[in-house]
Amino acid sequence: MVITFSGVLTGILLTPIVAAVIILLLKDESKEQARIVAALAIGFTLLLALGVFFGYNVDEANAAADAGDTYFAYEDHVKWIESIGVSWHLGVDGISAPMVLLTSLAGFCGVLISWGMEDRTREFLAFFLLLVAGVYGVFLAVDLFVLFFFYELSIFPMYFLIVIWGWAKTREYAAMKLTLYILIGSVVALIGLLVLYFKAGQATGVYSFDFVDLHAAAQAGAFDTPFFSGSDATTARLWFPAIFLGFGVLAGIWPFHNWSPDGHVAAPTAVSMIHAGVLMKMGAFSALRVGVQLLPEGAKAHLPWIVFLALINVVYGALIAFRQRDFKYVIGFSSVSHMGLVSLGFATMNVTGMTGAGLQMFSHGVMTALFFACVGMVYDRAHTRDLPSLGGFVHKVPLVATAFILGGLVSMGMPGLSGFVAEFPVLVGLWKGPGFLPDPGWLTSTFNYYGTIALLAVLGIIITAAYILRVVGQVFFGVYNEERFPHVTPITLYDKIALGLLMFWLVLLGVYPRLMTPMIESGVKPIVSMLGG
Repeated sequence: MVITFSGVLTGILLTPIVAAVIILLLKDESKEQARIVAALAIGFTLLLALGVFFGYNVDEANAAADAGDTYFAYEDHVKWIESIGVSWHLGVDGISAPMVLLTSLAGFCGVLISWGMEDRTREFLAFFLLLVAGVYGVFLAVDLFVLFFFYELSIFPMYFLIVIWGWAKTREYAAMKLTLYILIGSVVALIGLLVLYFKAGQATGVYSFDFVDLHAAAQAGAFDTPFFSGSDATTARLWFPAIFLGFGVLAGIWPFHNWSPDGHVAAPTAVSMIHAGVLMKMGAFSALRVGVQLLPEGAKAHLPWIVFLALINVVYGALIAFRQRDFKYVIGFSSVSHMGLVSLGFATMNVTGMTGAGLQMFSHGVMTALFFACVGMVYDRAHTRDLPSLGGFVHKVPLVATAFILGGLVSMGMPGLSGFVAEFPVLVGLWKGPGFLPDPGWLTSTFNYYGTIALLAVLGIIITAAYILRVVGQVFFGVYNEERFPHVTPITLYDKIALGLLMFWLVLLGVYPRLMTPMIESGVKPIVSMLGG
């Protein structure tokens, strides 16, 4: 039975899958046709994503938030496997709409940057489109069975993209490491999700994977009862860490981050752009959707100590990035550091910090896609990523140097760019702390604890400035070695379009943050309301 069906979101989700099938049906020598099909498919989804983003009704979302409800726009809702409560339910809220746009931007630019790939082009583009489709599915799914299905689907093509087309020295190790880490985390999260499914069914009589039904059960207190008879541990308090950290593995939360830099480095350029730019946000988004939104009592109990793990992400990731000689490893550990700011924003449990986290997911996604594109362009021409061996590339690829410097300024939180409007609210939200007083245990007060976390997190930004300036100096400035790099070709028109598109959004969001801020606020308000803020 069809409840509602706009068709837009289903179109976004299925277009890459259909295009992947078409590409696989082409002949091996039809490489140019495969590229055109991939570009048209992702270009079409980009246009749809822009329509969804700019057509999102913030006023309706705020009205729903004031009533304590989560607003989903452009819903597609079709009954599917009714016997177990599974439906084809897609929708976007104020948090997921920017993520769909981010996925489209990174995917489209990834296809453009891979235009010159000659090694098994059809298979590469087909797997790449399936990867993008998997990410779309997570951000669009309202039914959590569908969310988890596409969460797992995204891991399958990622493995093959790295192990076949990745960096020969580490691709097998990195692909297996990435897959095992993410699979183990997702299995833990799946067990937690099944617990919520059965607990909600027992409490309400409705066994459903639909987020709307589970959210209603959460509001009715279905997860705030003892998990074991006679125990003080409620379902929310007992299972929140498993769900949040299980999905948090993909978000690179410490100490489960170790797979991430190796995966970034081994992956081809376009895959690194999706991997760091979008895939890690998928983990953070799932942790927020399933963990925080359905288990607010568990979030209030556990986020005050998880915030410390996120702080380690920020500072430790920046320090390790500073120590790297490999150009790509610098950006890999930089991603670990900046994703820590997203987790810090979630842990504030107030509108300011969580809005900053949403902005940081978009800003960091675009920035990291830009970084990995620049690294790939330099590596393709220099055939080395050893920082001391490079130098003076601003003379050969000036647009790449400009793009990397802009991305570096975003990473450092320079005012007027998207990094500032994302990171500053996170730090302000940390300074404010939650709008309630959780049981602090050994902590003397919430304000002092969160305020100290905010001050320490600033160290990560300072260290970021240090390694960005070091990398810019070593790679793009200094003396160019004509003898070692005699034949450096200019970047292609497709490369220029990709760089320009990514730079445009970093500047646009920094100059005009209201383009996205009210939308994200409308998405986090009902979450904060459930948390008591």
